[in-house]
Amino acid sequence: MSIFSYHLVKIPFSTAIKAICINPIPKNTKGLIHAEYMSSMTLGSAIVSTSRFLIQEVVVFAQWEDENALDDYLQEERFGRTLANGWHVRLSFMREWGRFKDFRIPEHKSELDGANSPVIAVTIARMKPLQIPRFLHWGRPVEKLVRDHPGTTLSLASFKFPNTVSTFSIWRTEQEMTDMVHGHNKVPKPKRHAVAMKERDRKSFHFEFTTLRFKPISESGSWKGQKNFVPNLKEN
Repeated sequence: MSIFSYHLVKIPFSTAIKAICINPIPKNTKGLIHAEYMSSMTLGSAIVSTSRFLIQEVVVFAQWEDENALDDYLQEERFGRTLANGWHVRLSFMREWGRFKDFRIPEHKSELDGANSPVIAVTIARMKPLQIPRFLHWGRPVEKLVRDHPGTTLSLASFKFPNTVSTFSIWRTEQEMTDMVHGHNKVPKPKRHAVAMKERDRKSFHFEFTTLRFKPISESGSWKGQKNFVPNLKEN
């Protein structure tokens, strides 16, 4: 059964620049279905700021044929060993909204163990270049909502030149996440996400876009000196 993985690692600037130009994860990597190499962004940061585009902070979101394929990659491939020095979480697919053609959506859908189980959300899109200013106008308030929400334990955005954008968030419970989506939270300006989605439905920002929801399987490593971001999961 295929799995997804989400990786964070900091690498030297020169290596990061090279990787932007030449993807370090070949498409023919054994057991790989698809991978997106991106650079991290701080959710809600100013458009022109040092925290908006964090070139050295690498994000990889990937789908694998199975966990053995991921294990082999992390142990045997050069860039895989680099990723193994960072942090990653393994993910089992739950549901999808929208479509992103490069990933192979599994027929099997996982279910959470209970109402208080953690859940992880990933969005990824190919932007329409002329819609980027409009996307930023409506999107940054949502970024701040997710970033500051008490229900998240880790949240960030990422990008890949010229037009790929993505977000990632770990939620303590599925209910807290769905309440945020529908604007039911007791936080300032709770309807920011719902308003932005209405604007997207009115006129799309993207060529293709999907929101994926996952059940976390396991978590490994550390990120910026912290670990165990996913509640109730043991570190590998």
